[in-house]
Amino acid sequence: MHGTFAASIDRMKIGLMLPLSEDETNGFADIRDMALTAEEHGLDSVWGADHLIFREDGETMGIHECWTVLTAIAAITSRVEIGPMVLALPFRNPALVAKMAAELDEVSGGRLILGLGCGWHQPEFDAFDYPFDHRVSRFEEGLQIVVPLLRTGRVSFEGQYHTARDVELRPAPVRPNGPPILIAGKQPRMLKLVAEHADQWNAAWYGHPDEADELRTRLANLRAALDEAGRDPATLEITVGIFVVFEGAEADAPERAIRGSIDEVASALAGYAQLGASHLIAHVFPRTPDAVRQLAEAAALARDRVAGDVV
Repeated sequence: MHGTFAASIDRMKIGLMLPLSEDETNGFADIRDMALTAEEHGLDSVWGADHLIFREDGETMGIHECWTVLTAIAAITSRVEIGPMVLALPFRNPALVAKMAAELDEVSGGRLILGLGCGWHQPEFDAFDYPFDHRVSRFEEGLQIVVPLLRTGRVSFEGQYHTARDVELRPAPVRPNGPPILIAGKQPRMLKLVAEHADQWNAAWYGHPDEADELRTRLANLRAALDEAGRDPATLEITVGIFVVFEGAEADAPERAIRGSIDEVASALAGYAQLGASHLIAHVFPRTPDAVRQLAEAAALARDRVAGDVV
């Protein structure tokens, strides 16, 4: 029999996905204001997407560099968790990623969640001269360097794509096992790596929970991977990326999104607890501090409702 995820969620976390694409804001000043609003109004986390460019049909869209932005946000906040959603491991040497993560975790006072993935947008790999082939195999080897470095402070590894020769993290991570590691993945090989290495898993992007049928399928596949690995599903935190649209959003806001009054949004957020999600990460529309405040208001109501359901 398959286990269940987070059978007793006593507090749902709800965070903000920062809009880093260059067409979404006027730059870091706007991004900073949204992050500070999340901090001041009670949201639990702030996240950024790790991309280099988006390119389609000959058109290129830029994006702010994720790790630099998160480092700046860490320095001006004191409470919210921060994380990349997710860091493309192929863009950086895996031992360096562990070093970066240990340092940002200290800078933030132990607030980093290290989201990791293998990347998916080939044009940015090609443009910036990163290999796109064998991404999952490269990612699997990279985890065999990142994970032990953060959890034990030392690793030696020699693989087909990556090598680490007696690497040590000095200074040591501020948390005994380093920051929690989140892995985003949906295919069987990636889910196997989630079961073996991750503290948290992410699936995205969804709207109302009643319509998140794809998420239900992914959760069933994840449970099977955990069963195969002999791992208790309750030991893996489920995070879900969502779209939330408030009044005033542009017409190009995602169609598949949570919409309605603050109360209706709160009910939809709370509905994800029934699927086992304990941390929601929301893109909000419009891209304004006021929309972040509305999300925070709905989040407070949703947390109360989830807590009220706990026996």
